Amino acid sequence: MADDEVLREYRTGSDPRTLRDALGCFATGVTVVTCFDEDGGPVGLTANSFTSVSLDPPLLLVNVHKHAACAAGLTNAQHFAVNVLQTGQQPASIRFSTRQEDRFGANDWSRGEFGAPVLQESLGVFECERYAVHDGGDHHILVGHVVKASFNPELDPLLYFRGRYRRLHFD
Repeated sequence: MADDEVLREYRTGSDPRTLRDALGCFATGVTVVTCFDEDGGPVGLTANSFTSVSLDPPLLLVNVHKHAACAAGLTNAQHFAVNVLQTGQQPASIRFSTRQEDRFGANDWSRGEFGAPVLQESLGVFECERYAVHDGGDHHILVGHVVKASFNPELDPLLYFRGRYRRLHFD
């Protein structure tokens, strides 16, 4: 390592900001997870902690902070959708990551085939049945059984890396 390079390190008991910065070194896609709450209103939040779990059966997971305003709605809903955002949906990502009351008003969305709100013009959409909810520290690990997946291969993903939105760069 060159003398001018600084290696930052997290160890148990260290500043949690350092751990957050280290986790931010993993570039991720950006999703908005949506459902209808017990009152029938659409709710959702921005999440980048999303991954596939299994192809047989088709399972995915997303992590939901336990103190998120819609955490109870998402963990109790029978159906939810994971909307994978494309580069033109950065405003939606920001809107769904704030405490803004009407997150859906400025977005084109419709009820998906399996009952969850689906954001129009998303790169991909996974409509899911709730499969399991597990404890994950300060998050719920929401596992969904994928009942429908759709995507637009002509769109580019919205990416997040080191605290900033990014775009793919092709050589």
